Amino acid sequence: MTTAPRPSAPSPSAAASPSEGGLDAARRVLQVEADAILALKAALGGPLGDNLARALDLLEAATVAGKRVVISGMGKSGHVARKIASTLASTGTPALYVHPGEASHGDLGMVAEGDVVIVMSNSGETQELSDIVAFAKLRGIKLVAMTARAPSSLADAADVPLVVPNSPEACPMGLAPTTSTTTMLALGDAIAVALLERRGFSADQFHVLHPGGRLGRRFLRVSDLMHAGDAMPLVRLDTPMADAILVMSEKRLGCVGVLDAKGSLAGIVTDGDLRRHMTPGLLALGVADVMTANPKTIRRAALAAEAVGFMSQRQITTLWVTEDDKPVGILHIHDCLRAGVA
Repeated sequence: MTTAPRPSAPSPSAAASPSEGGLDAARRVLQVEADAILALKAALGGPLGDNLARALDLLEAATVAGKRVVISGMGKSGHVARKIASTLASTGTPALYVHPGEASHGDLGMVAEGDVVIVMSNSGETQELSDIVAFAKLRGIKLVAMTARAPSSLADAADVPLVVPNSPEACPMGLAPTTSTTTMLALGDAIAVALLERRGFSADQFHVLHPGGRLGRRFLRVSDLMHAGDAMPLVRLDTPMADAILVMSEKRLGCVGVLDAKGSLAGIVTDGDLRRHMTPGLLALGVADVMTANPKTIRRAALAAEAVGFMSQRQITTLWVTEDDKPVGILHIHDCLRAGVA
């Protein structure tokens, strides 16, 4: 009895190439979407740029008056709208997302006079947005539309239509929202950053809105982490090295600060200074004989991230914090690392 031959394993040359694995498609999608964003940038030189400036004026005026930006969209546009609302809020422009379906069942109460409503629809004909659009027009609430179609119901109803270039979707069937959502997201980011820069939104304000997570840790200040008061290892300029070493050992920060007669920081003695002066006569010396004069310092209001960068560049592990040349604290690199600042 004969048996059918076993199918042979595919040879290495028959294995799927990277292009067959989808990389060509991925490159094509990224190129299509990149081209769309460049087209959006170029369009700012025309009517879109003029209308964007008008929209920014409306949004800034609402914020100054203590009002909010309300953003709505359906489907994929709704997901983008949520992200834009979040970005605006996190950069100092009070904003919220209202689902158009929920708006029709009571959430229109979240929209107040003086707010600015941004509605998003690639086609400009999204039926679910009709109630929130009608409510805005009825109450005299300014309406900004983000769409790729003009004329369209949405663009025609808007006080300020932001008509983005109608670029092809990256989906090969031209159906799945891809390029259109990327373009709207990019325009939303541009609006948020433009408003941020108009108001001079600072790192301090950003920290207040991001107290948790890595962003919050990055905006910790030196004053939040430094050792102050009795925790500072300090000696006078006439202190014997034997006593200075005892203070260094007690405070366990790897150095001791040296004060002059006015209480200013005249120098520091570090572990490295001790190694460089390690002779039988070390303990008979005074701190003035061993210290490094005029040490580098930092202000208490500086960001902890700035202090980490400063210490890394100079390959040091401690940094004194001064005000008017007088020590008010000391920061160790380990304090920053424990706080997640690196």
